[in-house]
Amino acid sequence: MVEVRAGDACEALRENGCAVSVRTLKMRYGDIDVLRGFDLDVYRGEVLALLGPNGAGKSTTIEILEGFRIRSSGDVSVLGIDPGRGDDDWRSRIGIVMQSWRDHARWQVSELIRHIAAYYPNPRNPDDVLDLVGLSDQARQESRKLSGGQRRRLDVALGIVGRPELLFLDEPTTGFDPAARRAFHALVERLRVEEGITVLLTTHDLSEAEQLADRIAVLSHGEIIALGTARELARQVQAEAEVRWSENGGARRELTGDPSRLVWDLHCRFGGPVPDLEVRRPSLEDTYLRLVYQQEAA
Repeated sequence: MVEVRAGDACEALRENGCAVSVRTLKMRYGDIDVLRGFDLDVYRGEVLALLGPNGAGKSTTIEILEGFRIRSSGDVSVLGIDPGRGDDDWRSRIGIVMQSWRDHARWQVSELIRHIAAYYPNPRNPDDVLDLVGLSDQARQESRKLSGGQRRRLDVALGIVGRPELLFLDEPTTGFDPAARRAFHALVERLRVEEGITVLLTTHDLSEAEQLADRIAVLSHGEIIALGTARELARQVQAEAEVRWSENGGARRELTGDPSRLVWDLHCRFGGPVPDLEVRRPSLEDTYLRLVYQQEAA
């Protein structure tokens, strides 16, 4: 088992209190333990990415937190309420952006947002929501005629129109082109910084998790096997950086856990700038694959 720990980067977030608190969460289907008793906190105002291979238990976890599935055992609090007993008032405080969303395709964008807003006690102004997600120009357009990126922004609009304190994003940029993905990332960052919304993100796009998330939790075989920032996770598994340079007419390459020391040694050896110096620190993908491999080998 890989040790689960979170470093100093969590301290400022922890002071905000928890939007989500999970203790010894278990889920069993027949004789199969899908969730095996893990703990997890999501702090108010943070973006936490939940990663894991297919079958790790991500969807089950999210459905329990959203109140759509009853857990086998464990304590769960979402915005101070057990989601298994969440009422309409509690549900109005969360927003959900599913991986796929079915709606009335012929509805105009603004009509659909106004329709959903009517279900909330204190919704945002639909026109303000359109502006926030960048769909003001498409307000009178039928939702079925939106591009993929616009469709996803509409999903977010529907998820935030009720002024949620907590937003669930399930594979939010699947099928996006690079420009649409970049625009969506900017939107999520704006919601976090300007609106103070807590975001729980599930994604298979590791670069997306690395860019958006304050912290990352890795779920494997129903257990949280790692938790922290991307850099903290890399230190946890002792992932090595790659240093490249040119010397004696050839390319050189070395893997090291202390790239700063190696670069300094090279600088001293060359007596100045190191030719073609390049330092590649371990990516989240490198770290993630190593974590999962270690779990599989344990």
